[in-house]
Amino acid sequence: MSFPEDVRYTAEHEWARLENGLVTVGITSYATEQLGDIVFVELPDVGRKLEAMKPFGVVEAVKTVSDLYAPIPGEVAEVNAALGDNPALVNEQPYGEGWMIRIKPSAPDPLKGLLSRDDYEKLLEEQHA
Repeated sequence: MSFPEDVRYTAEHEWARLENGLVTVGITSYATEQLGDIVFVELPDVGRKLEAMKPFGVVEAVKTVSDLYAPIPGEVAEVNAALGDNPALVNEQPYGEGWMIRIKPSAPDPLKGLLSRDDYEKLLEEQHA
């Protein structure tokens, strides 16, 4: 399994990418593999204030239901409306069209403290050792 280098990761298997002042958030390919086929996504309303590492939404999959956690604090600037009609995008393109939300960060260095790709891969190795 490969993970993009241009994003940061959480131990809860969310990813975050800083683009044009907003942080795009999704779940990793590892998470989608563990969950199975995603059949429903519940996302927050635009404007909602988020706290880092607190739930912001839910994904329902064939295997289980799982909370989604905000990797950073900030305000929801955009939600991926395409997931309402096609939640399978999360499985098909977790780092592309399957993104969940975009956050206007409230911290000056929003990705500080998140895991690099190498650190995330080490975390997964340790969890499966």
